[in-house]
Amino acid sequence: MTKEKNNFQGKLVKMLWMSFVSIIILTILFFYGVASGWFGPMPTFEELENPETNLASQIYSSDGEVLGAFYIENRSNIHFRDLPPDLVNAFLAIEDIRFTEHSGIDEKALLRVAWGLITGNSKGGGSTITQQLAKNLFPREGNLSFPRLVLRKFQEWITATKLERNYSKEEILAMYLNTVEFGSQAFGIKSAALTFFGKATKDLSLEEAALMAGVVNAPTWFSPVRNPERALQRRNLVLKKMNDYKFIGNNVLDSVSQLPIDMSNFGLLDHNTGTATYFREFLRAEMRNWASTHYKPNGKPYDIYKDGLKIYTTINSRMQRYAEEAVREHLGGELQSAFFKHWKGQPNAPFVFPPSEVKQEVEKILNQAMRRSDRYRLHKREGLSNDSIIKSFNTPIRMRVFSWNGSIDTVMSPMDSIRYYKFYLQSSLMSVDAHTGQVRAYVGGIDYRYFKFDHVTQARRQVGSTFKPFLYTLAMQEGEYTPCYKVPNISYSVQLYDGSFWQPRNSSTDRIGEEVTLKWALANSNNWISAYLIKRFPPESVIQMARKMGVTSPIDPVPAIALGTPDITLYEMVGAMNTFANKGVYIKPYFIMRIEDKNGNLIERFAPEQSDALDEITAFKMVQLMKGVVESGTGMRLRGKYNLRNPIAGKTGTTQNQSDGWFMGITPDLTTGVWTGAEDRSAHFRTITLGQGANMALPIWALYMQKIYNDPVLGISKGDFDKPQTDVSLDFDCDLYERNQKNRKKQNNIFDDF
Repeated sequence: MTKEKNNFQGKLVKMLWMSFVSIIILTILFFYGVASGWFGPMPTFEELENPETNLASQIYSSDGEVLGAFYIENRSNIHFRDLPPDLVNAFLAIEDIRFTEHSGIDEKALLRVAWGLITGNSKGGGSTITQQLAKNLFPREGNLSFPRLVLRKFQEWITATKLERNYSKEEILAMYLNTVEFGSQAFGIKSAALTFFGKATKDLSLEEAALMAGVVNAPTWFSPVRNPERALQRRNLVLKKMNDYKFIGNNVLDSVSQLPIDMSNFGLLDHNTGTATYFREFLRAEMRNWASTHYKPNGKPYDIYKDGLKIYTTINSRMQRYAEEAVREHLGGELQSAFFKHWKGQPNAPFVFPPSEVKQEVEKILNQAMRRSDRYRLHKREGLSNDSIIKSFNTPIRMRVFSWNGSIDTVMSPMDSIRYYKFYLQSSLMSVDAHTGQVRAYVGGIDYRYFKFDHVTQARRQVGSTFKPFLYTLAMQEGEYTPCYKVPNISYSVQLYDGSFWQPRNSSTDRIGEEVTLKWALANSNNWISAYLIKRFPPESVIQMARKMGVTSPIDPVPAIALGTPDITLYEMVGAMNTFANKGVYIKPYFIMRIEDKNGNLIERFAPEQSDALDEITAFKMVQLMKGVVESGTGMRLRGKYNLRNPIAGKTGTTQNQSDGWFMGITPDLTTGVWTGAEDRSAHFRTITLGQGANMALPIWALYMQKIYNDPVLGISKGDFDKPQTDVSLDFDCDLYERNQKNRKKQNNIFDDF
């Protein structure tokens, strides 16, 4: 009996041992099979090195600020060295306190989870930061069955051990923080810091770091924007954990826990909001064209939404902010109010048409606007009939509309909203470095959320008297004329090809019949003197001069161009006027300095296109001519109202019926152009006093330059333009010149008496 018992025990031990060995072998085979991809693909080492995450392409200003991004997921990478200690400690405290001790899988945490399942008393999850990174890098596909979920968990464990073998703890933590979602369209801690607090990750405070660590567990549930009370409790839990693990002391815990959550700098980093919205949208089109012709090492074209490009632009963030502020201050604070007041009580406001045509023309404008709208296109795609679409546009609905005092929630019909927006004046500004052609500020309109059209590069508007410098440049270049050359201020007529005559009117009655200098004529935008010059220099020659200075828009060769009839973009006009500041060399304004890949490797560096357009002396003569505009002409309010005393050359422009107001301002370091007008040319002020460029556009330029000169960081000079080295006299103080001429004449008369 004893022998049989011993045999049975021996067989039982042997069976148990064989079962144990079999389980070990099967477990090893299972893990090997999982690692080898028998049960589904596993990430290779190359994939671990280069995970397929959607990295946002970031747009940088010339002074290092992030202007925005192009993305599918707003995700940007950061290095461990840029993570503040409080942020690292906050994540370790709430997510994985044994992160530095385990090798990807925390056995103690797994036992805690198992015990919680047995007892029904769960005390947290068992995933380590490395496991969460594995899941973020290679996310699960849809809803998995329980067996597939278990299998997927094993795959994540194996991926976690691979990550631990190939990367340092610092690299793993940085990779984790680059992949995690924080809500509010922010992926990765770099994007989250900008979105929630408007700052760089390294600048996060303790309470901000704790909030970010708390959010990741459930971004919507703990959102400080949607659920601030819940977010506050979660943040304080993180602070308590940091205290438990000795990262912060009791005093710090007590004081920081009392702080409210500050979301005053929160802002979604989308294409509608933030700084330089119009520029970023312009840049998007430029970058998509660039990407279509530039290829990655794998032969595929770059994708600006996924490849994490670093786009370094010429925009200066401070100057861009000042430009946007200047537009907002003038239009939002003064000009738009004057426009509303000007049109108050007028039945067909703000449109100007002959009485017999006004009703028909206004209806035509509104219908065209309706057909250009996204709402109309959507209805068309849905297959709605025209009658149904018109009924929809005339049915009141809830909507949010623009105002200078903030968005307004209201109820109105889409057609009424179209009419409402026709009352708003638009403005654009572009500012370039005079010596390099780099665009420093770019404002395409008043608010990109509501007005998508870009008035810098998309809009061609009639330029008015800002075109006259092209005509005067031709006169100065020929050598016969100087700024102080005198011409009789009388009416001139020009014979046309058909034998008829063109004879412009003059709005001013000053000095009629007198001899006036060309400097005085340009300063006062005198049309008669422009007619005199266009008789001497045919339109074809003037157009050729404009082409040399970068104007590419179509121009009809008619004498009326002397008064500014061509439609030209602000971009072209600023580039052309900058030729005077740059001593006769035209530089095509450009926007991008260089593009790097996600690892910081240079892909392409950009240089400006430039060409000799004028000689240096002609350019200097034009600067002196245009100084007269500010010293004694239509731009005098720069000296008076705005107290800008430094050397400035400029030109105002006012088009037919005051539809467009312009000001081009040139200083030794910056050339800046401003346009102001309504979306429709038939909507405008009815008086020249309010509608002239000196009232609509010049104040924006003045406010912009005041801010720039008051910022010592920018270092913009108030000095004078460089004088060419030449034997030719370049003294163009015409009053002094005239006195000297009279003195010489008196001396000659004395000698004649002898």
